[in-house]
Formats: sequence, structure tokens, C-alpha cells
Amino acid sequence: MLATAPRTFRTIFLSDIHLGSKPAKAEFLIDFLRHHEADTIYLVGDIVDGWRLRRSWHWPQFHNDVVQKLLRKARKGTKIIYIAGNHDEFLRSFQGVHFGGIVVADRAVHEGVDGRRFLVIHGDQFDTVVQNVRWLAYLGDKAYDVAIVVNRVIAAVRRLSGQPYWSFSSWAKVKVKKAVKYISSFQDVLAQEALRAEVDGVICGHIHHAAMEEIKGVQYMNTGDWVESCTALVEDFEGNFEIITWAKASAVPEIVKQPRTRTPAKEEVAEAA
Repeated sequence: MLATAPRTFRTIFLSDIHLGSKPAKAEFLIDFLRHHEADTIYLVGDIVDGWRLRRSWHWPQFHNDVVQKLLRKARKGTKIIYIAGNHDEFLRSFQGVHFGGIVVADRAVHEGVDGRRFLVIHGDQFDTVVQNVRWLAYLGDKAYDVAIVVNRVIAAVRRLSGQPYWSFSSWAKVKVKKAVKYISSFQDVLAQEALRAEVDGVICGHIHHAAMEEIKGVQYMNTGDWVESCTALVEDFEGNFEIITWAKASAVPEIVKQPRTRTPAKEEVAEAA
């Protein structure tokens, strides 16, 4: 990509970076942050992978660079809200605490330009496996490691043959019937939570599957991840939401735009319980 001024957005939503794990594409994220600015950045959970760090310490310079890049943006005036996830759940004990200008929360309510209100939450709270069968969640995490290794081999072969990055694990996820059913169920539950919270939509992460859909009259948006797909959800100054896929460092991004669906503005904005 030629040197150009960064694109500036009203809001950027990032999740599932998994710093501290070998599959994390920290260098891709640094490149993305170099080319994008925002008034507000939401870190929607699993930014640091405490599960992996407990098993074995892995913290290369690129991972440290991501943290420093975010802290630098906070010092320059970007509002950054860190929503804790299941892999960085240790932060849930620090709700309301500021770290270098980054405030920690369990959930938040984001108000769009047009007055629509969106519940911002990682989503693991509504994953029955994570909540009720903890050992199975850890086993699934191990299986995910294997899929990522396969992903790396395929990516290396494609790179040597001059082909662009492609995620085998993302492809497999949407092809396996049980995975598709799980994703659909997760989306439905999050839409129900948005209705319960009396907001217009929900912005989440957790399942590493970027999406923008209307479910039961609720705008469901998932930020994706920075392990497989390298995606971010962004909001421009007119209230449009887009998913940006940063396929490789210094790549021309693929952008998926949200259909314009507006609801009447609310008079009051209140934090969700």
C-alpha cells in the first residue's frame, strides 16, 4: 500500500487478538492501526490470551508493539474501552479501572450517530460450553490450536506460490454443520440479550466469525478476530458500519458495508445492567 493518510473513523471495534498466543497476527494488526484512526476504539474481549500464557509464556516484540500502539493512541486522545472476554477474564476484577488511559468494562452501550444504541459485549457469557463445561472449552481450545497449525501450513504453501492469504480454519468453520448451527444459535442468543437490554443492536466477538445481520429486528454485528480472518468493525461519521478485512500487511482492504437500517433515535442513553 502506498503511503497515504490514515483513514479516520468515528469508532473502531476490535476483538479476539489473542496476544500471548503464537497464532496471533500482531504484525497485521499493527499495520491496520497504522492505517486507521478513530475517536473511539472498543477492544471487545480476548485481547490478551491468559489461557495460553498460563500454559507457556509467549510474548514477542510484535505483541508488545500492539500494546504500545494502543497506549500511544490513548495518550493522543483516542477513547479506548477494553471489554473483558473469557481468555482475559482476569480483567473483570478491574471494571472501571484505567490502565494508561484505557478503561476496563464487562459491557458497554455505544450510541451511534443516528441515536441507535448497541450493546457491546464479548459474548462468552452466552456460550453454554464456556460457562457450564469448562474442561470441554479448554479441550476445544486445544483442537483449535491444531486447526491453526494446519492453517499455517496451507498459508505457507499459498505464499510460496504467490497466492493471497486464505484461512482454512475459517472455511472449515462455516462448512461443518455443527459449527454453523453453533454460530446461528450464538447469534440468536445475543440478539435476545440485546432485546432484553432494550437496545437496537449488539456488537460482540468470541466466535471468530465476522458478520453483520438483522436478527429478530436487532442489528447483530460481530467483529471477527485477528488470528484467522484479521477483521475489524468500523463506524464512519455518518453512522454507517463496515467490516474491514485486513487480509495481509499493507494490503488493500476488503470492505463489507452494512445495509442502512435505521430506527428512531432514543431520547436517553443508559448503560446496560
